[in-house]
Amino acid sequence: MNQNTINTLRKSSCACCALSRRRFLARCAACAAGATGLASLAPAAAASQQRDKPRIRLVFCHPTPDIITWPNIGYDYDGEKTRVKQALSEQCPQIEFLPVWIKNDEEAKQVMQGDAEVDGYFVYFVGCRGGGPEMISLLGGAGRPAVLADHLYAGTGNFLGANALARDKGWPIVGVSTSRLEELADAARCFTVLKKPGATAADFFTAADAVRRKTIPPAGDLSCAADAVQVADVRDCLKRLRESKILVVGRNAKGLITAIDEVFGTPVVPIDFPTLHGMYLKADRDEAAECADRWIGQAEKVIEPNRKAIVDSGAMYLAMKELMKQHGADAIAINCLGGFYGGHLQAYPCLGFCEFNNGGQVGACEADLMSTITMVALGHLAGRPGFISDPVFDTSKRQIIYAHCVAPWKVFGPEGPSNPFHVRSHSEDRQGAAVRSLMPLGHMTTTLKFMPQAKLAILHQGKTVANLDIDRACRTKLAVEVQGDIDRLLNGWRHGWHRVTFYGDLKEPVAELCKALGVELVEEA
Repeated sequence: MNQNTINTLRKSSCACCALSRRRFLARCAACAAGATGLASLAPAAAASQQRDKPRIRLVFCHPTPDIITWPNIGYDYDGEKTRVKQALSEQCPQIEFLPVWIKNDEEAKQVMQGDAEVDGYFVYFVGCRGGGPEMISLLGGAGRPAVLADHLYAGTGNFLGANALARDKGWPIVGVSTSRLEELADAARCFTVLKKPGATAADFFTAADAVRRKTIPPAGDLSCAADAVQVADVRDCLKRLRESKILVVGRNAKGLITAIDEVFGTPVVPIDFPTLHGMYLKADRDEAAECADRWIGQAEKVIEPNRKAIVDSGAMYLAMKELMKQHGADAIAINCLGGFYGGHLQAYPCLGFCEFNNGGQVGACEADLMSTITMVALGHLAGRPGFISDPVFDTSKRQIIYAHCVAPWKVFGPEGPSNPFHVRSHSEDRQGAAVRSLMPLGHMTTTLKFMPQAKLAILHQGKTVANLDIDRACRTKLAVEVQGDIDRLLNGWRHGWHRVTFYGDLKEPVAELCKALGVELVEEA
């Protein structure tokens, strides 16, 4: 560590406390663990005896617990950091770890400027904010070797983009996405390569990437339950797309709206928050209560929400239904997080979205118009609802897990059987009413997204193997064993986080639809 950095550390308050956005953040070798729950760095005398060890900056990326994001508000980041630090220290005694917490790219830049004597970086995404592409660009641009690790259902949004960027650029940065801490330690031990004479960052990457790939198990039994999908004629599908209409509330993405109309022939109508909120206030509360009673009666159980929250969801459903009726629309997408957190909406639309999707219409989260048009198109093609998700990878199980708080419980279409579901709160902020759907296992799924502006569609498939119940991130977590190369899928993750999953082997009809639309189809796995 250079003298300027030492002087700066001496002037700073204990680095275990949350500092302001523009103050230097580092971990002083003499400070106590404090609020982070991390052990202090090794004293200078001990460090002098460990010069043969790689010195690795252990970077924990996450916001303060009051921020609403994955994994959830009030999350015990300190406990998770302590768990990981202890595991790495115990399983990698040949490495000296230097912990630091960063909340944003600016803090990351400040830390890295003082890290000339650090041999490499182990970046652990503990939450879905704190350190992003700029941080990874700083590491990669400087040729610094690094491991990126995802705290599953917590830091995934940042991890996937950072890992893909590093792969695109060919930087000596290895991404690890696993539920097993042992695999994180396996990757970390590869930093010892750097102490060999003549070793380079590229040598580290080769070793760490080989270790990571060896942990991926071979494919299991991918035979699936029989599922005869009734597919519409493509010409009929195109006709129905031209007859459809999408409402988007709280977002006006002009370029994307134009592209959807040009490629699919489907008009998109922007609606402002006050219009929807006005209809919510006018909704018949007795009818809203009837909706709530129906959902409560259908649910296997209701966990967090009280009756008022579910009745409010019923009123939001009635408002959306009336708005769609007025415009002759069969799909609605809402900037739900921006509307709710910004005080524009008083209830989440999650239960109403589920009602639309179960009944053959479309309710789409976060005003995601690419996912919306994907759901509209496949609804017309296969008569089945889509499940928008933020996917998470667990390569130790060869699984991709689709996670979100809106999911259908009639996955085979309006006339098909219902699967069990729970009414729960929206996970990130622990408010409102949302859904955990326990979807059928042993079935083939097709996961897809259309990108009209690029005239591109991306697709992968897998067999449903588990409904996970983990109290981090979104409520529904459908685990699928990937058909094909999960490593390619992970390291080639592009085009945003969301994907839309449909039950059934739909690859061939999707390919036929893409050809008719003039859209290129790319298989991700």
